[in-house]
Amino acid sequence: MDELELALAAARSGDESAFATVWRELHPRLLRYLRGRGEENPEDLAAETWMHVVHGLSTFEGGVAEFRAWLFTIARHRAVDRGRARSRTPALVSVPDPVEVVRHVPTTASAEDEAAGNDATSRALQLVATLPPAQAEMVLLRVVAGLEVADVARLLDKRPGTVRVGVHRALRSLAESLGPALGRTAEGGE
Repeated sequence: MDELELALAAARSGDESAFATVWRELHPRLLRYLRGRGEENPEDLAAETWMHVVHGLSTFEGGVAEFRAWLFTIARHRAVDRGRARSRTPALVSVPDPVEVVRHVPTTASAEDEAAGNDATSRALQLVATLPPAQAEMVLLRVVAGLEVADVARLLDKRPGTVRVGVHRALRSLAESLGPALGRTAEGGE
């Protein structure tokens, strides 16, 4: 059993320091996923997600892979619920387009930038935001969140083959868009 498996088992029994270990390991990926979705206030949404996790942790069954899938399922459902609530509430101010939010990630160093990773991570999330929404969601869940194909398929209510093909096409599209910037083709040639 690795350290995260042990920490998860102890956290389910109420060990706060073990929960902190689980949080430290998975929270940065959760924030990157929520930022990649273009969510407003991703930190708030992540906090809501973790609160939901805390309330249900004692009844959770499974290992780290199942926990990761559960965590990102909660986050996605919270994000969808928040989007629905926003669409039902008359806007008093204009809400920026989520793609534009991701494109204008601040370049000055801050605690938020540190949690999101380095500048390369921000640029990668900006590129993912250029994909069609369904492909972007698949890439975020599979690559950024690190979920298995079967978990992504279950979460998005798609067949595993559809997810594999969608992720492959999305990554190929990203490679093609990067090719000219790197001075080569998607196949790796000059």
